[in-house]
Amino acid sequence: MLAILVGFLLTAASACFCSSLLAFFITSSRLTKWRGKEKRKYEADYKEGGQRNWVQVLCNGGVASAAALLYLGSAGMGETPVSLWRRSDPAAPRQLHLPTLYAIASLAALSCSCGDTWASEIGSVAGGTPRLITTWKQVPRGTNGGVSVVGVLCSLVGGLVVGAAYFLPLPLFLDSNESVTLSSQLAVAVVVGGTAGFVGSLVDSVLGATVQFSGYSEKLGRVVNAPGPGVRHVSGLDVLGNHAVNFVSSLITAVVVPLGYYAFS
Repeated sequence: MLAILVGFLLTAASACFCSSLLAFFITSSRLTKWRGKEKRKYEADYKEGGQRNWVQVLCNGGVASAAALLYLGSAGMGETPVSLWRRSDPAAPRQLHLPTLYAIASLAALSCSCGDTWASEIGSVAGGTPRLITTWKQVPRGTNGGVSVVGVLCSLVGGLVVGAAYFLPLPLFLDSNESVTLSSQLAVAVVVGGTAGFVGSLVDSVLGATVQFSGYSEKLGRVVNAPGPGVRHVSGLDVLGNHAVNFVSSLITAVVVPLGYYAFS
């Protein structure tokens, strides 16, 4: 039910939001299933088929949905060019266009979630032995905060895919009288998406390495996310769970990326 609500909010706000959500959901679901037998060996919470419960939906789509609500309240339903500054006429001073900030926030949140998923699902099986992002020491596969070159590159590509998906519906709705070009819209969407995927994945890794517990269970022969008997501490404090880390990293990315766009525009 929550997944339907998230999809409804994003679709009602903008076709671009909807296409971004679809890109995230379809690619992430496929990648979660990819080489599942290997992942099951070292992921304590691996689920066959990549099913997502309501908590996962909320943590991965909640921030984007909140941004979509703000977008609906400021611009209504429909598409708006990603242009931060507007003028009522050429002689008037430029004005900050808030719907653009909300649109970038929603795109950034989805790109963050997608980039992090691509990094973990591909990097965990194709990236070799990971290294803890805070110390650069080698850690077992499945360790929260463990990164690889392959995983980091995949986070960038995952964000780029969401950014490209955001752009796809825009030519159908962009007014020919708008003082923006399709090429500029594509550039903004792809750059924002790629940046958010990359930055969001790194934020998620730092949080995972510091405030999320990772321990190695000698009995199970894999990394677990909670301390207990026979569990050797690998990294992180037992403060946040995986879902909470995903939510916080999505929120941070949805704030930082629009502010960065604002600062450099």
